[in-house]
Amino acid sequence: MMPQRLALFDLDHTLLPLDSDYQWADFLARTGRAGDPAEARRRNNDLMDRYNQGQLTAEQAAEFMLGLLAAHTPYELAVWHEEFMAQVIRPDITPQAIQLVEQHLAAGDLCALVTATNSFVTAPIARAFGISQLIATDAEYRNGRYTGRIHGTPSFKEGKVVRVNQWLATLNLTVADFSESYFYSDSINDVPLLDIVTHPVAANPSPALRNIAQARGWKVLDLFEHMEDAKS
Repeated sequence: MMPQRLALFDLDHTLLPLDSDYQWADFLARTGRAGDPAEARRRNNDLMDRYNQGQLTAEQAAEFMLGLLAAHTPYELAVWHEEFMAQVIRPDITPQAIQLVEQHLAAGDLCALVTATNSFVTAPIARAFGISQLIATDAEYRNGRYTGRIHGTPSFKEGKVVRVNQWLATLNLTVADFSESYFYSDSINDVPLLDIVTHPVAANPSPALRNIAQARGWKVLDLFEHMEDAKS
């Protein structure tokens, strides 16, 4: 029987109170695995600033982020990613984020993690949340190494809509086939996908997305609000 509902989740600053792409690059820089650490941090911060302003392209991000993968062997990357999960990601996976995902899984909804961050970084994170379907920007892999280039359509901005539609087509489905569809995101970059679901949710939204959500009557979910209260 086909699930009646579709639930899509962005990852960074949505299910996680951090940006996994940014944190991965920072992790490599501070552990001496990203060439010149100061230059790596400078480029990482510049990309984050442009992303937050909605002015970053997938190609600009890939040049740096996927270049970090191309510089090392898959074995080295796998070992380092285990450290990254233990030190950076798992400590910031919150009960309320797990509960949100589990509510949809328990209801039998068709769930997918839809993120602009590359699939190497995010596949273990998707598994940690119990989400089997990952739609991420795929890093090209040839002859036993990452090439530093994007494979296929990047899962970014309008590309997220393309990739979700492609995935559903393999199941002979469309978004319109579901009685209800949800997408949770924090970013203004995700407005194209938020626009096509029946229940767009601005989760921990940036100021720009919060304004759009309020203007359009979208639900706003401050998933990590208690974390901010605890810090203040």
